[in-house]
Amino acid sequence: MNKGQVPATGAINTLIQELNKLPGIGPKSAQRIAYYLLRAHEEQARLLAEAILSLKDKTRLCSVCFNVTETDPCAICSNGQRDHSRVCIVEQPQDILALEHTGTYRGLYHVLHGAISPTEGVGAEDIRGKELLERLRDSPVEEVIMATNPNFEGEQTAMYLSRLISPMGIQVTRLARGLPFGTELEYADDVTLTRAIEGRQQF
Repeated sequence: MNKGQVPATGAINTLIQELNKLPGIGPKSAQRIAYYLLRAHEEQARLLAEAILSLKDKTRLCSVCFNVTETDPCAICSNGQRDHSRVCIVEQPQDILALEHTGTYRGLYHVLHGAISPTEGVGAEDIRGKELLERLRDSPVEEVIMATNPNFEGEQTAMYLSRLISPMGIQVTRLARGLPFGTELEYADDVTLTRAIEGRQQF
């Protein structure tokens, strides 16, 4: 225990355990965060707690694209300046943040909230594929861009959706291979993502 550190109590241990469940937060990091919050002003801790509760209370999924939003439809779907003839398919909401940060893509999105992975018990019915097909029927969409992660699950998901979308007469493309296989979209840098968008290929 570091000098000046308060011995762990039930409340601290509970917080450490909950923080340790967060992605990227190991036991040591969870412990550091817990003791930081213990030493912080009560107002700072309260603001953090209120921000977390507000996140759960105010956010929802857009009824069109299933991105996380506080308004329905979301700001992207309701933006008349976006290109409504293109829909980019991503696995998770944070992938949209990565693509938007490049400033290259100006179309719409559709969030699957996962990828097909039989080994993890995730089937086609567990992602938002059905909603995507319903959205594309009788729509002005001319191109669907597959931006699933360049790994086995992402490729499998893209192939599955492509087989269902192609008969609709909609062009299906995929991001260019500038993305290393096995990586996740949200961690790709802006230059790589920009080249992948601009160099997308026929699926």
